[in-house]
Amino acid sequence: MTTADYIALAFFAFVWMGYSWLLHGRTFFGRTSLTHAMTERRREWIYNSLRRDLKMIDTQIMAGLQNGTAFFASTSIFAIGSCFALLGATEKVDAVFADLPFVFHGGHAVFEMKVGGLAALFGYAFFKFGWSYRLFNYCTILFGSIPMMRDTERDVIAAERAAERVIRMNVIAGSNFNEGLRAIFLSIGYLGWFINPYVFMLTTAIVIFVLTRRQFFSQARLAIMDTGPPSNLHLSAIRRDRPSSDGNDLSEGL
Repeated sequence: MTTADYIALAFFAFVWMGYSWLLHGRTFFGRTSLTHAMTERRREWIYNSLRRDLKMIDTQIMAGLQNGTAFFASTSIFAIGSCFALLGATEKVDAVFADLPFVFHGGHAVFEMKVGGLAALFGYAFFKFGWSYRLFNYCTILFGSIPMMRDTERDVIAAERAAERVIRMNVIAGSNFNEGLRAIFLSIGYLGWFINPYVFMLTTAIVIFVLTRRQFFSQARLAIMDTGPPSNLHLSAIRRDRPSSDGNDLSEGL
């Protein structure tokens, strides 16, 4: 490996840790991150469940979160297997890279080390997704400890404590999922190292730029922030004592 390779690898680790630190800070130029805003929405969701006895809605949401986590965990396993398969085809890859322009090829040992680093990156993502899946499972169990509405009215403090346990577990599970997904995204930037270290730094910077924009400057962030209703929103109450346009009485069945 050359000096440029070591610098590029250090740059990759630095921006990864810097981006993680930036998200833990929650704000950037006075803007709340998308992740922190979603944490507040999680809290609203759990506390909203205290107002209903039917928890099937919540368990369906949890099932969707678990399924998404399981999908990325299995994808990470397939990616690790692909990396080991790539190690067995080193000579063929060498022949391909030899014909490509701007590719700095340092030999079999360097190539295998780069593939090993990529496999370690996917391995890290797998452990994060696997732990997140287990925590979402625990979160589903904790949902069962949330009391019914009549019991909530009798002991509000106990009900809020149960809700806080679910919230903390859900936030931790979501944090582990986000960290695993971040590793998947950064693996795209890592692929630039197979070309040369300068492309490695460029692709890593591009990935971090895209992730930062999505966290602090995207439309998705604006969609979940607390904002007032649009000025052109008009809600009119439906008269229940008058028949509808199709002739059916709307008061029936009420």
